[in-house]
Amino acid sequence: MRLGQIGIWMPRRLGTAAVREIERLGYGALWLGGSPSVDDARPFLEASSTLTVATGILNVWQHDPASVAAAHAEVRSAFPGRFLLGVGIGHPEATSDYRQPLKTMREFFDGLDAGPQPVPRDERVAAALGPKMLDLAAERSLGTHPYFTTPDHTRFARERVGPERLVAPEVAVVVEEDPEQARVIARSYATVYLGLSNYTNNLLRFGFNERDLADGGSDRLVDAVIPHGSPQAIADAVHTHLDAGADHVCLQPLGHGSPPVDDYRALAGTLL
Repeated sequence: MRLGQIGIWMPRRLGTAAVREIERLGYGALWLGGSPSVDDARPFLEASSTLTVATGILNVWQHDPASVAAAHAEVRSAFPGRFLLGVGIGHPEATSDYRQPLKTMREFFDGLDAGPQPVPRDERVAAALGPKMLDLAAERSLGTHPYFTTPDHTRFARERVGPERLVAPEVAVVVEEDPEQARVIARSYATVYLGLSNYTNNLLRFGFNERDLADGGSDRLVDAVIPHGSPQAIADAVHTHLDAGADHVCLQPLGHGSPPVDDYRALAGTLL
């Protein structure tokens, strides 16, 4: 699976208008947010020729693993080597049936393996934050796709999954040199995620406290999780993740367009 070092994370609701430009600029992968299905990835694959497209992530509560495996086989046949199945457990605040997340994820992997056309281990990746979910991701998939994390977590994830597994964090960024304006944009984005316990518990494990989580996040938290500034400053922050052990970083630029094509271009100028 060819991801390159730098990709783009984009809500699937933004559609395919920017796909050709993302590919032209040299980004290696496009990660689709918004709990996409396998079939949701097809238009993005059709709109490109070399770009790897990944689900970031397919929510396991919303899908039957046998159906996912069958859909994966169809997409894999149509676009060989270009589709990565990202799966994840989601959040208790968003899923009324949420229970036994580790067991549920393990059973979902079992289902992906059980069909007539199983999803190969190296064509699937798991969203994982905590140590046990990271262990499962390393055991049953290509690796992990963490979201809303810091370089310290990237370093921890690398140590936990080992040198052979993929570590591909999403990093939201704001291409804005006015720090106060950048933090306004960042907090507007962060508020949703600071209401989800999987993310907040993970941040608490990595040195933040309850005061950091309040009111859209402290400056310390916002600056650590959502790098902002010039394209070069953001490139420096991305390299901090790479230096901490990330194989691939998928960028989610915030606040400038829908999709933010100018930000894609500016960041490509310093990172690609």
